[in-house]
Amino acid sequence: MPADRRTLLALTGALLAGMAGCLESDDSPANGDDTGAGGDDSNSDTNGNGNGDVNGNDTDGFGAYPTPVFPELEFVTAPELDEAKLAEQIRGNVAFSIDLLEQLRTKAPEENIFCSPYSVSVALAMTYAGARGETANEMASALRYELGQDDLHPAFGALEAEFARRNEDGQEVDDPTGEDHDGPAFQLSTANTTWGQQGYGFDQDFLDLLEAYYGAGMQLVDFVGSPEDARQQINEWVEAQTEDRIEDLLPENSIRSTTRLVLTNAIYFVAMWKYPFDESQTSPGTFTGLEGQETTVDMMHQSIEVPYAEIDGHQLVELPYANDDTSMVVIVPAAGEFASFEDAFSVDRLAIMLGETTTPEVELTMPKFELESKFSLVEIMENLGMERAFGGGADFSGMVDGDSSLFISEIVHQSFVAVDELGTEAAAATAVVMDESGPMDHVELTVDRPFLFYIRDRPTETVLFAGRVVDGETLQAE
Repeated sequence: MPADRRTLLALTGALLAGMAGCLESDDSPANGDDTGAGGDDSNSDTNGNGNGDVNGNDTDGFGAYPTPVFPELEFVTAPELDEAKLAEQIRGNVAFSIDLLEQLRTKAPEENIFCSPYSVSVALAMTYAGARGETANEMASALRYELGQDDLHPAFGALEAEFARRNEDGQEVDDPTGEDHDGPAFQLSTANTTWGQQGYGFDQDFLDLLEAYYGAGMQLVDFVGSPEDARQQINEWVEAQTEDRIEDLLPENSIRSTTRLVLTNAIYFVAMWKYPFDESQTSPGTFTGLEGQETTVDMMHQSIEVPYAEIDGHQLVELPYANDDTSMVVIVPAAGEFASFEDAFSVDRLAIMLGETTTPEVELTMPKFELESKFSLVEIMENLGMERAFGGGADFSGMVDGDSSLFISEIVHQSFVAVDELGTEAAAATAVVMDESGPMDHVELTVDRPFLFYIRDRPTETVLFAGRVVDGETLQAE
């Protein structure tokens, strides 16, 4: 992308010093209340494992390293939004990504997991636009929204615009294999839409904000008279936006006659590797799972010069996609140390590893794999401190004219990823279902053991997708 289309942002050590904790600043909270974003020091260490102080624990070799600094970020910002504020929110988004993955794996410690933290953040940011009082404060804290309402939505709007440019530029990327494969070498698309009960008194300012910053128009449906028809309409939209990779996002009975609003985000990504693997070099290999179980999987292999780091046996490799601005980061903790590494993992530790990368020739062996995940995020978000939004005391008065009795009844997230010799295809969608109160039914790197991975947009440091692989038996496509 030409330099005149970007605003350069250098993130200083001071800005990133609390990156893992994100909320440990002594400054006033963004929402003017200590219960909101930035006001509670306890959030600097959500898991109680000392992540907020990267120098406080030498057991894994990270304590000897200085305060980490991510590379310069390059992105376009809205003219009215201060660059430092946008950088601050990106920092919060990355911290939420780690929080979300930690909560998901706590519920399913022996399972492979894949998700899109960005999709969840956007869907709930649109919901947050109508939240007020303590409901808004809890949402801001749980979701690591570092900015107040006036700045948060322009920040997300800037990211949405940047990804639209990334997609536009990606259409010009050549096939790195030199062959004529079907489809583009790079595609990244996101879409937002809201679905509202026809005749319901939604606040026009709320609707205008969603349209301005999220491109989310409102589709009028009849939840009261035809909830099943509305559910199918929403699912069809999600399928279309994700190239049919996300099907039946909203399960049966998730939409009821008491539903008044559903807010949806969908994200689709397909990209070829900058350095594709040679299919003839793929062969069966052994993947050793979390409990020591061995599974035969298809292992890809190549020798490439890419960013690589190793700290105390923990290895990281960054594999660029064809557009150069997007990459997959694969982290393989030292043998026998996956659980302790995952427990202590933080944005600071990630930044340290990225900061230590060099570009040697890496003998890389890693599995082909496919993952699909689907979660209800209600309990997850409650565990992160977002409680009022789900009960009769929820305050979403910013969504409607007059009194509001809306609350979140469900948050559904579904995702898919396939990794092979040519590249990666990934998709995800998130739906926030809102009901009205009332009666209702309720150097050599062989990735042959558990690993973490995420797909990031490098210029904005946004985590588009994240995952963990601990069980080889479910890796292969049927």
